[in-house]
Amino acid sequence: MDYDLTDIPAVYDCGRDHGPEVLDLWMNVIGSHLERPRITRILDLGCGTGRFSEALAMRFKAEVIGIDPSMKMLDRAREKQHDGRVQYQRGRAECIPILSRSLDMIFISMSLHHFTDRSLAARECRRVLREAGSVFVRTGTRERILRYPYVPFFPSSRSMLAELLPDSASVRAEFEAAGFHMVGSEIITQTVAPGWAAYAEKLSAGGDSVIARMDQHELENGLAALRSRAALVPGESVVEPIDLFVFR
Repeated sequence: MDYDLTDIPAVYDCGRDHGPEVLDLWMNVIGSHLERPRITRILDLGCGTGRFSEALAMRFKAEVIGIDPSMKMLDRAREKQHDGRVQYQRGRAECIPILSRSLDMIFISMSLHHFTDRSLAARECRRVLREAGSVFVRTGTRERILRYPYVPFFPSSRSMLAELLPDSASVRAEFEAAGFHMVGSEIITQTVAPGWAAYAEKLSAGGDSVIARMDQHELENGLAALRSRAALVPGESVVEPIDLFVFR
């Protein structure tokens, strides 16, 4: 999807920002997998609106370069920027505009499925990383589709996600073919809303690229069903599983 041809960047954070607790969760998970004593330069590849860029800079006291092909996403990231260690620039994963062997870590969050050539992107990651550098891939996978909380409420999402998302074996194979070793993988469960009504409001904002492709009838029916669930189970939080792959 070309985000610059949509209105998604303007509302992306409304639908996809899950608060400081989720940021802390992911920073802790990343830190638990790192072996390098000092991280000085990080690439946030497919950074979007910079949801994780400043958290990475703060947690690891490092320079962070956020790269994304969407100017609208990058404009939004710059509007929110507070940390001078973060810089944003336009670029694609298949041709990373960074010198070879100049990074300690690459973070790829929920953007892998948007890469046009994942194998080439993996080779580019290998090129720009220093020896013993790490790649963290935070992504949805086909194996987890039935566990994504909105899938039961929006029938067409299942086939769209199956077409869009990689499977776990492919992610591993593509990075290992580029010269990496997978040193860790796990499923992280994160809370995306304190209740089903709040979750419906997040989805209605239009920040999810799959939800944005649905026809209006399915969208309205699904949101109504979510709100009905909220009445049945008040106070039930909404969680989703996210795959994490660690390559070195």
